[in-house]
Amino acid sequence: MAHDHRETAAARSRGTLIATLTLTGAYLVVEVVGAIVSGSLALLADAGHMLTDVGGIGLALFAIWIAGRPPTPEKTYGYYRAEILAALVNAIMLLGVAAGILVAAYRRLLEPPEVRGGPMLAIAVLGLVVNLASAWLLRKGARESLNVQAAYLEVLSDALTSVGVIVAALVVLLTRSMLIDPLVSGAIAVFIVPRTWRLLRQAVNVLLEGTPPHLDIPEIQAAIERESGVRRVHDLHVWTLTSGREAMSAHVVVDDYGRGERILECLHAVLHTRFGIDHTTIQLETEPPSVLTIRPSSVR
Repeated sequence: MAHDHRETAAARSRGTLIATLTLTGAYLVVEVVGAIVSGSLALLADAGHMLTDVGGIGLALFAIWIAGRPPTPEKTYGYYRAEILAALVNAIMLLGVAAGILVAAYRRLLEPPEVRGGPMLAIAVLGLVVNLASAWLLRKGARESLNVQAAYLEVLSDALTSVGVIVAALVVLLTRSMLIDPLVSGAIAVFIVPRTWRLLRQAVNVLLEGTPPHLDIPEIQAAIERESGVRRVHDLHVWTLTSGREAMSAHVVVDDYGRGERILECLHAVLHTRFGIDHTTIQLETEPPSVLTIRPSSVR
């Protein structure tokens, strides 16, 4: 049976992702020009971080387009996992940016570069406004989709970079000390790593078809076994197709196969209303696994 193909959580944020891409792309151009005019290496490094944001959001939009393609005989689940792959790539990119910041911070501690505080401050303030606006646009979608969460983390981390550049610019203007720039950059990298690591672990868990962290297998099993006519459950598996859409399969031993349709209706209702699982494959059985008489399955 063909599976229904619904809009994903990330697809519902397509408009905000496009708006964010426009904002960050425009600011990237401004920042590169400002870095060239002011001779600020800090601004140029932040422009590299912004370039990662633009690439990551562009990748997220591409993944949403891919994931929206309908299932085929070769791809029966469709292309939902493209969104998770995009989140994985974005997380790896963010870790790479953090590593680059730490390396650059170490080098600048050894040889602090000369920067012009005035232009640096003005462009960093503009960058902070752009990134906070982008984070505000993405905040809701980030709670629903790993893909959007990756983009959200990128603009949030860049907002912190802008704060660091502002602080560094003020210190440069007031004290002429250049050491603040690498110190702030290192602090930003330390902030990025743990949050990005959690995103990476979530994406890998989905790709490995691990149990979604918000669902509990024993609780689901107990809920199924409490239904009238159900004796027990075995071979229960729950996994994530993409953010916001879980799937489940199980073998359910029943007392009377003649009541199978009614039992299935009750189970699908419980799994949907209590656990939010819409894609379920339940195999009904009337004998223990050791002497199985397998009946036709129901897929919904």
